[in-house]
Amino acid sequence: MLDSLIVPLFVTTDLPPGADLAEFGELLAETARSLGDEGAGYPAFLAGNVFWLDRPVLPGQRPPAEGELRFAGMLGYLAASGSGQGPREVVSDVRRAIGAAVTARYGDVGVPPAVFAIRDHDVRERTPGKAIYVDTRDGASELVSATRSYL
Repeated sequence: MLDSLIVPLFVTTDLPPGADLAEFGELLAETARSLGDEGAGYPAFLAGNVFWLDRPVLPGQRPPAEGELRFAGMLGYLAASGSGQGPREVVSDVRRAIGAAVTARYGDVGVPPAVFAIRDHDVRERTPGKAIYVDTRDGASELVSATRSYL
């Protein structure tokens, strides 16, 4: 069994109108497959739930316009192996990878995605019931097993 580091994560970003939430989740999960510098990278596995963070529409307010950016989020767990890195370095690596992938896919929406470590119980308590589950396909079995025990 590999030694693995498990980090609870929260990812948020603006997405362009018409963006598909499931596609966004798959992009995040696949981006986290391998982290770190080329040649010195390490395997990782990301599992979690993606959801829209639309602002509430109070009585008398207009709903968001069709052309407005939409705010999406993901709460989940990142497992990393063999990196010799601590949580701060692993989160920095996944932040860099996700930022590049989101910009490549959706273009510059004004700010890079926010990716940060959170408390374990926040993942369980704050994930909306209608969120969509995603994970890194065909991840290293040891990382998948380690992560699933948290879900």
